[in-house]
Amino acid sequence: MNLIELKNVTLGYDNHIVLKNINFIVEENDFICIVGPNGSGKSTLIKGILGLIKPLKGQIKFNNLKQNFIGYMPQETKVDANFPASVWEIVLSGTLNNCLKPFYTKKEKDIALKNLKILHIEALKDKSFADLSGGQRQKVLLARSLCATSKLLILDEPSNNLDTKSKESLYEIISDLNKNHGITIIMITHDLDHNNLLGNKILSLREDDIFYGSTEEFVRRIHHDK
Repeated sequence: MNLIELKNVTLGYDNHIVLKNINFIVEENDFICIVGPNGSGKSTLIKGILGLIKPLKGQIKFNNLKQNFIGYMPQETKVDANFPASVWEIVLSGTLNNCLKPFYTKKEKDIALKNLKILHIEALKDKSFADLSGGQRQKVLLARSLCATSKLLILDEPSNNLDTKSKESLYEIISDLNKNHGITIIMITHDLDHNNLLGNKILSLREDDIFYGSTEEFVRRIHHDK
């Protein structure tokens, strides 16, 4: 089933074009990695999908998915590392788009607890966010993003500034969410070691050379270009 379809989409700011004539479909259970050099428009594309900017041309169509029910983990989080909040408070805040009352109900608390358990960080529940390691913080922020959705997660370079061990742990969790929990993933990444490329599809944004296809086909192109 198609979740999102982009048809001839052109995106930019104040009529300055960043991406032109983008066409691709996000299908249920996809794991799509978006790659490309700095300035290629990766974050601009995500802003378009999230509705933060409107297409200059073309259409972004949603099927069986509400735009405001997408889990989003930005590259630069708005949660200050020294903010005096517990892990529980931060994760629970991810349910706010589902919460129509001025307080959290049992339903929202159950969702938050479920996602803490899925990411194996329930032991951190009462800890201060400021006291966590970088890898732990990313897992907490991922749990918060999960609280907003049961269908689609968009991750903007989630492994930035993590050491190799923490990065591998995070990627294992993200892959598990896709394979075993039915979460469709769109992830911006700079990790282009083709032996460790995640997901089933790659969207590569390069000037005059936009590729969208299987990870296997993308790896063949890498070998061919060397």
